Amino acid sequence: MGTGLTRNWWLLVLRGVLSIIFGVLAFAWPGITLGVLVLLFAAFSLVDGIFALAAALTGHTERRQWWSLVLEGLTGVAVGIMAFAWPAITALVLLYLIAGWAVATGIFEIIAAIQLRKHIEGEWALGLSGVLSVLVGLAMFAFPIEGALAVVWLIAINAIVFGVLLIVLGVRLARRGRASSVQGGV
Repeated sequence: MGTGLTRNWWLLVLRGVLSIIFGVLAFAWPGITLGVLVLLFAAFSLVDGIFALAAALTGHTERRQWWSLVLEGLTGVAVGIMAFAWPAITALVLLYLIAGWAVATGIFEIIAAIQLRKHIEGEWALGLSGVLSVLVGLAMFAFPIEGALAVVWLIAINAIVFGVLLIVLGVRLARRGRASSVQGGV
């Protein structure tokens, strides 16, 4: 399993970069309309879900240990498709959709980090991003009327932190892969 992760480290980095771009765009347009937010979130969730599925399904033989990443990917794809299918969604429904997505993906990331601790160092980055996702989702459930701007900022902060942590994990995996190939070649 470790070789598949190290070989495909770039998928985590790419997911991280996309997440940071989404977060920066959300900050850059604080007065963003709900329709644009729905489309941005739908695109982000769909692409993030596809990359999570790709990371889970490529380059390893122990698929049974990757069920959490597969579920995370399927959740992202499903939420993205639903958001595209109903672009006129109300602010409250969008908030609950995003909150549910954040909690679900956070739980799956925590589970994946627990599984990864047996194989790599640095799994804490994925676990921490999962905890942050769960906390952001719970905050959105607890305070649904606080305003669209606060939601945009929460989503942006979560996306940027999530992206940075995925990049950290991806870089660590790349280093591990290079170190393993050097040791194997000696």
